[in-house]
Amino acid sequence: MKTYKRQISDYILLLLKGIAMGAANKVPGVSGGVVALVGGFYEEFIYTLQKFNRKLVLLLLSGQLKMAYQYVNGSFLAVLLSGFIISYFSVSKLLDLLIVHYERFVWSAFFGMIIGSIYAVKKDLKLISIKNWGFLLLGILAGISVSFLEPQAQNDNLFFVFICGIVSVSGMTLPGFSGSFVLILLGNYVLLLVDAVNALFDTILSIFTGNFDIFQDGETMRLLLVLAVFTLGSIIGLVFFSHLLGYVLKHFKRRTLALILGFITGSLGVVWPWKNTIFKTDDLGQRLLDANGHDIVISYQRYLPNWSQDTYICIGFIFVGIVLVVGLSLFGTKTSGNG
Repeated sequence: MKTYKRQISDYILLLLKGIAMGAANKVPGVSGGVVALVGGFYEEFIYTLQKFNRKLVLLLLSGQLKMAYQYVNGSFLAVLLSGFIISYFSVSKLLDLLIVHYERFVWSAFFGMIIGSIYAVKKDLKLISIKNWGFLLLGILAGISVSFLEPQAQNDNLFFVFICGIVSVSGMTLPGFSGSFVLILLGNYVLLLVDAVNALFDTILSIFTGNFDIFQDGETMRLLLVLAVFTLGSIIGLVFFSHLLGYVLKHFKRRTLALILGFITGSLGVVWPWKNTIFKTDDLGQRLLDANGHDIVISYQRYLPNWSQDTYICIGFIFVGIVLVVGLSLFGTKTSGNG
């Protein structure tokens, strides 16, 4: 793996990228891997995760903690993980609020970001052979297919939650593949990224205020157990996908990037701003709720916009999204030598 020398300013920038990556991972239809790709640290991220292997275990068992830290590119991971944590308790909370009150504008910005990501990947990819074009088309078809799948009902079975962790974390390693959207399709987005995360936040807050009664709350303890199992699945998924992607990037880099570019392109349907959410209802048209009191999403109805003031604002946000990602990509290219 390439060695990266960083200054304090580089780590601050990496922390901001980690915050952006964490926020992207929580938003359905947006992939944290895209942030890593256009931010110039995707390959370092993948190859770093590959270091979680037998050699690391041997270093830890022999007590060589400093060498183990250096072996896994510890400073890089620590700063990136800090960004994730900050994001999940701050930026992603803000995004949740914005989606509730300004949903179409938020989706418009993300639609623009995906378009910007397509440019960011394409500018470094030369589709010379017919095989590369074939992988691009395959990626587009796969992305479109995923975007039109219908969500399932919520399931808090711990084995299923574990599988959700393995599958959903693919959004961090595979640009264009939204882990959050996969959780919606599996029916567990609200359970794992809203209820469980909020339970952890409330528990931490209660501990700091000296209130330990929360440990007597059976529902909170259940959600913390669910979050722990989900986190374990995510860690295992990260390591597995990083080894798989590390191999294909090393041996089939251009074809892999063509597939990723296609998947990003196909995923545009997921974040199409003009859509209505279809909820499950009873015979009287009243929305049905799951066990935790949340609406049950069954599908999305996409439509073409009419030319109104709202549409012009959405188009404006699309251009903002494009500019943000293209700017990040150009800046990431200039600083990629430093991470």
